Amino acid sequence: MKFSNCQELDENHNNSLVECFHQKRLSCSDSVIEFPYKKKRVRILTENQREVREDCQGPVVYWMYRDQRVQDNWAFLYAQRLALKLELPLCVCFCLLPKYIHTTLRHYKFMLNGLEEVSEECEDLNVSFHLLKGPAHQSLVEFLKDVDAATVVCDFSPLRLPLQWLEEIKEVLPTTIPFIQIDAHNIVPVWVASQKQEYAARTIRNKLNSQLDEYLTEFPPLIKHKYPNRKPSTKVNWKSIYNTLKCLKTVDEVSGVKPGYKNACRQLLEFCQKRLKLFHDKRNDPNIDALSGLSPWFNFGQISIQRCILEIKTYEHKFKDSVAAFCEEAIVRRELADNFCFYNQNYDNFEGLQDWSRKTLNEHRKDERSPCYSLEEFEQARTHDDLWNSAQLQLMQEGKMHGFLRMYWAKKILEWSKSPEDALEISLLLNDRYSLDGTDPNGYVGCMWSIGGIHDQGWAERKIFGKIRYMNYQGCKRKFDIAAFVARYGGVAHIKK
Repeated sequence: MKFSNCQELDENHNNSLVECFHQKRLSCSDSVIEFPYKKKRVRILTENQREVREDCQGPVVYWMYRDQRVQDNWAFLYAQRLALKLELPLCVCFCLLPKYIHTTLRHYKFMLNGLEEVSEECEDLNVSFHLLKGPAHQSLVEFLKDVDAATVVCDFSPLRLPLQWLEEIKEVLPTTIPFIQIDAHNIVPVWVASQKQEYAARTIRNKLNSQLDEYLTEFPPLIKHKYPNRKPSTKVNWKSIYNTLKCLKTVDEVSGVKPGYKNACRQLLEFCQKRLKLFHDKRNDPNIDALSGLSPWFNFGQISIQRCILEIKTYEHKFKDSVAAFCEEAIVRRELADNFCFYNQNYDNFEGLQDWSRKTLNEHRKDERSPCYSLEEFEQARTHDDLWNSAQLQLMQEGKMHGFLRMYWAKKILEWSKSPEDALEISLLLNDRYSLDGTDPNGYVGCMWSIGGIHDQGWAERKIFGKIRYMNYQGCKRKFDIAAFVARYGGVAHIKK
């Protein structure tokens, strides 16, 4: 079945949308070999070993961690490009940790169900998939030695722990194996977009938009691989994995939010056909379903952000303002978050704030906080503010919080915490624990913006906040129907004794 335009599909034809994207790839190129791949997406991490040794018969290995999908994945495509050129097998590895920062069973279920779909798709493409147990510098490197790997290609993440993994691997990686990194998450690779930490959206916007003609392209297809692996895929008992996890298991999956690429396509189609028309005017109203809801799939890399932008831009003639607003958020604001985390190692703490915001918060450090809540009171939605409590309940129940309310939510944590440091720690912990898009640059920057003024400017000075932008209950009341939102989630005001 072929479609000249994916807009012709109705919301019940998710699999047809998957097929429509497949046809678009085929119309772009027969394979990645014929495709003019942008070399600036590529970074060689091993300076002393840049070429694959001539006598190698082992596979090209793609170490997947941030971008957990098969198609529309620049890292996977580059790995196949190398393997086809060298006439070598291709395999995928994912290193599973029993615990990762504040992630919970909710996150692991979303991730593992998505990876199961990845493993099935790999099998169809004659690419072996291996779920390895333990940290990459141990499990991955052992695997690379075992299969006599030709080279290893990996994803990019700007966060400290994944960057630390790279350094640990380089220390023990055999010197004969080149180590290559691809930014498959951002449209413009983070090291291409800017070579420094950007001050605000206005300073990076033109740097990104001026390069979209070059980087915002259609993808070539990942094709059935010609060269079989000697080492077959690891047989994975997906259900038994949960017994090995050491994460918090009381925070379980969210009903109705289904992981994987196919379900991400369904979410994308529903957004384009039902909600995109509302996005420009109604995206800041928590009572109106105007948002894409794609952030969980973006977070786990289960669908390409670039693919979504390409599809959404086909609606530009219908919903020009909404498409522009979505691209501002999904390209400029999101890639600004990666920029901040990549160039600022203190992206999640007080020391990562700008000088002016640290100064103003320090000047108001001794201001009285009344009320002042503990982590437990915040987590249990037991504040005096029914709107804040309802937002917290939405986060706990649905694994998400409306973007406008997340700003209000974080700013009130600053107002009701003992210190800015406590406020950052509490907001990030709760976001990472409950939100399906937690432990992500956007989450870190969102809390740092709300509490510490990152990518913002100074405002009128007031108690506790200093010159950090202020938000209050009455301001929310002017923007949307608070009573309707509270009635939906059942937040009750609690009087602190």
